Amino acid sequence: MSSKNLITQLQERGLIAQVTDEAALVERLEQGPIALYCGFDPTADSLHLGHLVPLLCLKRFQLAGHKPVALVGGATGLIGDPSFKATERKLNTQDTVHEWVEKIRKQVSPFLDFDRGENSAELANNYDWFGQMDVLTFLRDIGKHFSVNQMINKEAVKQRLNRDDVGISFTEFAYNLLQAYDFASLNKNLGVELQIGGSDQWGNITSGIDLTRRFNQKQVFGMTVPLITKSDGTKFGKTEGGAVWLDPKKTSPYKFYQFWINTADADVYRFLKFFTFMSIEEINALEEEDKNSGQAPRAQRVLAEQVTRLVHGEEGFNCR
Repeated sequence: MSSKNLITQLQERGLIAQVTDEAALVERLEQGPIALYCGFDPTADSLHLGHLVPLLCLKRFQLAGHKPVALVGGATGLIGDPSFKATERKLNTQDTVHEWVEKIRKQVSPFLDFDRGENSAELANNYDWFGQMDVLTFLRDIGKHFSVNQMINKEAVKQRLNRDDVGISFTEFAYNLLQAYDFASLNKNLGVELQIGGSDQWGNITSGIDLTRRFNQKQVFGMTVPLITKSDGTKFGKTEGGAVWLDPKKTSPYKFYQFWINTADADVYRFLKFFTFMSIEEINALEEEDKNSGQAPRAQRVLAEQVTRLVHGEEGFNCR
């Protein structure tokens, strides 16, 4: 699979919301494999369905010959990302966050291949570089590269500043700098050239691109995947019981399977593109088959089986 085909296929699947300098990125990918990363902050003791699309994007890139780096935010998880959050996040203790880091590392690992030669996956933790950094180094070496004028104009922050009842603390305001430095650090130490994340991360990603250019004089790229919504306008990944978690102790494989079985007809073929590795041709053929069968569509069962196996393995699927 050529890199150009990879970008085209991601677009055909509806998996690219925004990308910086697409033509230059395609040209760089055509030159050979790159390293890319996606960050996962430990804001709970498990990842949920909202994390699955970017996590699977890392896997899609690895299958195309590129090197994925999964970054767990042991430091940024202590701060909290304010992006499009209506209120200040609750700060968790360092012991709690470190415990969650280990759980998330174990959850991420099965999705990636760590024994694949030059494009073997890697796990990183940004506490490794921020844990030893003093405040003066942070302010002098990182803070001096950021304009407050530009930071307050980022849409994710502006929404909080425009509300009279809720402001934003300096702690959360500084989150943008931390994530930006992650990109610069991973670029310098692991050669990472592309960051992917949810579309709510666009402001943080572009800050990282700018800081990396200033620090390392390197051109790097950013790409976001869309935040998934359902056709009826309700939030994806939620049930009456709350979030759908990847941890089988928090959402059992049975409930996980049932969540996908209950997907609306209007969403199911789109979700097959987002959450499975079926080809576009296979998905289109299944849709045509369902349309002409005169019976209940097969697509929901195919979606439920494939995603449950992907997340919980054959054993979890059989225990549903």
